[in-house]
Amino acid sequence: MLEIVIIPVLNDNYVWLARDPESGEVVVVDPAVAPPVLEKAEELGWRITQIWNTHWHPDHTGGNEEIRAATDAIIIGPRGERDKIPSIDVAVSGGGSIRLGNLDVHVLDAPGHTAGHILFYLPGDKALFSGDTLFPMGCGRLFEGRPEEMFGVLKALEALPGDVRVYCAHEYTEANGRFALVTEPENVAIIERMRHVGASRLRGEPTVPTTIALERATNPFMRARSVEEFSQRRAAKDNF
Repeated sequence: MLEIVIIPVLNDNYVWLARDPESGEVVVVDPAVAPPVLEKAEELGWRITQIWNTHWHPDHTGGNEEIRAATDAIIIGPRGERDKIPSIDVAVSGGGSIRLGNLDVHVLDAPGHTAGHILFYLPGDKALFSGDTLFPMGCGRLFEGRPEEMFGVLKALEALPGDVRVYCAHEYTEANGRFALVTEPENVAIIERMRHVGASRLRGEPTVPTTIALERATNPFMRARSVEEFSQRRAAKDNF
């Protein structure tokens, strides 16, 4: 089973450190900054061998070169954004695959937040690293993509097994949940979820990972029935 550790950095970013226990291979996902990642890896006795970038934004790539310099890790990122992530060693796109030690990793295209955004999906471990595409009760802003692209991505993710765990890159759950309550005020699942979210945040605990099943029940963007409804909800959230 993939071992996964969460590293809170900056204001609300999460960096993920994951290890294949059989091979000892370790990946860091979307490293905004390097020092906390290197410190955690040293604390755990893990040697970082790969870096995965889901998209080009600096709060997902800022630690790339410092981590590579310290570990000789290979940087793997989206082919469509290679010009914006000059440190990429291996460029990948949807339909491709990579390996983390003995584990198969599928690459999924996820245009919307950025044009070349990708996701890393480990079906054998039921783990999805979603970057800024899918959040608990939310999705990424459409900085470069079109509503129909993001809607299509969310529908594809909705079709994944319900017990797939989703590891996103930000702590946005409370804000997303407040919008979800306004959008679907009679959704009992959202109301109940927000009780748990509020309690977790009062204790200073992360609200991630989430699961595909939980998002099917509570995410107003995944639950949109058409591109038009999704677009309306995304515009409303942008101004919420």
